[in-house]
Amino acid sequence: MKTETVKGFNDYSGAEAEKREVIRQILVNVFEKYGFEPAETPIVEYEDFVKGDNEKDEAVSDIFKLEDKGGRKLALRYELTFPLKRLMVNKKLPYKRYQIGPSFRDEPVSANRFRQFVQCDVDTIGATIKDEAEIVALTKNLLNLLGIKSVVYYNNRKLLNEILDKEGIKNKADVMRELDKLDKLPEKDVRENLKKCGADKVLSLFKRPEKYFERYDSYKQVQELQKYLRCFGAKAVFLPTLARGLSYYNGTVFEVKTEGMKETITAGGSYMFNGVQSTGISFGLDRLSMLAKLRTQKEKFLIISLDKDRESIALAEKLRKRGKIVSIFYGKPSKALDFANSYGYTKVVFVGKKETKVKRFRVKIMKTGNEELLKI
Repeated sequence: MKTETVKGFNDYSGAEAEKREVIRQILVNVFEKYGFEPAETPIVEYEDFVKGDNEKDEAVSDIFKLEDKGGRKLALRYELTFPLKRLMVNKKLPYKRYQIGPSFRDEPVSANRFRQFVQCDVDTIGATIKDEAEIVALTKNLLNLLGIKSVVYYNNRKLLNEILDKEGIKNKADVMRELDKLDKLPEKDVRENLKKCGADKVLSLFKRPEKYFERYDSYKQVQELQKYLRCFGAKAVFLPTLARGLSYYNGTVFEVKTEGMKETITAGGSYMFNGVQSTGISFGLDRLSMLAKLRTQKEKFLIISLDKDRESIALAEKLRKRGKIVSIFYGKPSKALDFANSYGYTKVVFVGKKETKVKRFRVKIMKTGNEELLKI
């Protein structure tokens, strides 16, 4: 029997799992401060619903396909956005929801790309450009809390379409896909790919200064977004080649980069579901955990029972009622400190005959080795 994890799937425990949980709590706190409410959706959905109208998208082509005993074609969710088509029904608008949960893609694995990953999404159904600016502000505030230096890039799909239409480009989706690779491939490779699409000349157009794009009607939406970004005090950078991979995006698209990681750390954009304009962004918990600069060690007590089990349990319950994290060690005292070090206990409390008699307990600070008295 193989016990190792499947390639692209990971176990998390100890300090790493604690760090992920702290980040998750920070995410929830920020999401709720901005008025987003929680939601949960199934991991398994009907295959047709998962695919939607976007079967040609790379992410959709990588879905894990399943079949149940009834022969129904199912699939694991590849993201958390498409279930909003169901959740949004009969909701008063704007409907603001957040969801945190695992998603799955059957794709090549790399150091920062897994087949199971935890997505943390916020979406506003019934959104305006003001809501897009709010999403950027939320993103910057959250990443600052996590100690992650970042740059938010944005563009507008309507602007991209308008430019390519005026240049007479027919296969716009393919051209957008190639332009979007400029941060991943050398420019000469992108130019060569665009040549195959008959659109290599447009590359120089997109390298022009931002003022050049004022001639396009759709740039007005970019200007309006910039106005509200200033209202929120959120900085972002206009990147005219940014397209994002999902074809359902129809307006502003976002992408966030940081030093030290080639891949995008978070991304999103605006789209229309059920005839309602919406916007959202998705954070990857796995990448946030790699990048976050947090001190996540919690104060944790280990009570060592020196043949005083009843008294140790009573002390543990008193400390827990005060909100402390407490475990009890009933084994040999000689192994207790090694156990405490292994599991990151910050304080060790000895409970013996002498301590219970005077109701004063010695507390060893694991980091320094110093001792203090705990009075109950």
